[in-house]
Order: sequence, then C-alpha cells, then structure tokens
Amino acid sequence: VPRRWWGGVGWHLRGYLLGSQVLAYNRRTYETVAQRLIVTVIPAPGGEPPYQGEFLVGNRNVEELLPEATRDIFLQATAGVWEWDDLHVINVTSALDRGGRVPLPIEGRKEGVYVKVGSQGPFSPCLAAAASPESLFRCSLGQQPLASCYDTFAPHFTIRWCNLTLLQVWPNPTTPEPMWGSGVLEEGGDFQPPTDAPPQDLLPGYLVTLLVPLAVAMLLCLLLGHLMCCRREGV
Repeated sequence: VPRRWWGGVGWHLRGYLLGSQVLAYNRRTYETVAQRLIVTVIPAPGGEPPYQGEFLVGNRNVEELLPEATRDIFLQATAGVWEWDDLHVINVTSALDRGGRVPLPIEGRKEGVYVKVGSQGPFSPCLAAAASPESLFRCSLGQQPLASCYDTFAPHFTIRWCNLTLLQVWPNPTTPEPMWGSGVLEEGGDFQPPTDAPPQDLLPGYLVTLLVPLAVAMLLCLLLGHLMCCRREGV
C-alpha cells in the first residue's frame, strides 16, 4: 500500500478460508478503495513455535517490513542475537495499533513496527538479559538496558530494547474426541433412565416468600396510619 494511502482490514474466519475486506483511502484526495481478498490459512507443520520474541523497530513503518526481502534481512539480523537460524516472522503490527503516537512529519520520523519472531530454539543469554527485571528497572530509570551482545540489527533497524518482549508458549494438551456409538441399543440391554430426584419440601420456602412481604406491608400500613391519624395537630 503506498504511503499516501491508509486503511483497515476486516477479517472473517470460516474454517481454513480467511475472507478479508481491505478498505483504504487517499490521505490527499480522500478517495476510497475497497477490495476483498480470500486467503487460505494452513496451520504450520510443526505447530506454534514455543519461543517467541517481539521487537519494536523504531525506524520503520509497517509497510516497509511487509516485503519478503526486508523480512529476510530482519530475520538474518535476529539470528545474530538469537543464535538460532530456524526463525520466521509470526506477526507485523504498527506501533500506532499499540497506542503509539503519530510521528511529526519532520526529520523522516517513522511510526515504529512491532515484529514478532518465533523459533524452536531457546532464547540466547543476550535476549534473556535484555528482557530481565533488572534490565526493565534500568529502562525505567532512563538507563541503557542489559543488552551485552553485538547489535546485529544496526544500521538497518533501530531496536527499542526496552520494549523487548519474550514469550514461551507451552503446547495445549489435546482433548480426546468422544467415541460415538452406532446409536442402536444392543440386544439384551435395558435402558436405565436417570435416577429420580429426591422429593423436596417446598412449603417453608413458599411461606417465607408469601408471609414476609405481607408482614412488611402490614407494618408499613400501621406506621403510615399512626403518622396520619395520631400525629395530627391537636390530637
């Protein structure tokens, strides 16, 4: 999408077919364009990667990281600090969708992009140190985080290390599917209906529900009659 266009995407998931309607408008002429896309969603063969890291790229816009060539360069830079090569991009999100502010149109400032990367290998000591509580405490004081390894993202990508998020995803246990029978009662088998519920005495509940409101109403009537008839002037 060109930079002068801005829009949104509406998603509708049906099975493995993902129907999306892209709406965009021209920031200069306010011309509106709509296009419907049908995307086939296929689960990853190895499932969801157990180790996921999200990086905030401060010197890029979201459309600059959508091309495959740029993502490959980003993955190569990520492999330098992750120390694993089986990396792939899971999600690319604009910082504006995370509460970021629209940058001023000066000095070529960018919106910022959150890029989530997944791997089967664990996090490197450098990434673990950068996302540690000690590093976050240094960030809250305005100091540099604990990223001791060589920054392989420079000079193409400027990573906000204080916004680094590491997530370890555990596989969900699969629930066994119920075993369905033929639906026909076997010969010699007797149908056992559910046991009857024990009888309950509903009279106390009925009396409480009926008598308590009546008693309250009678007390209110007596109080109101006393105030109106016995509290008049001269009585």
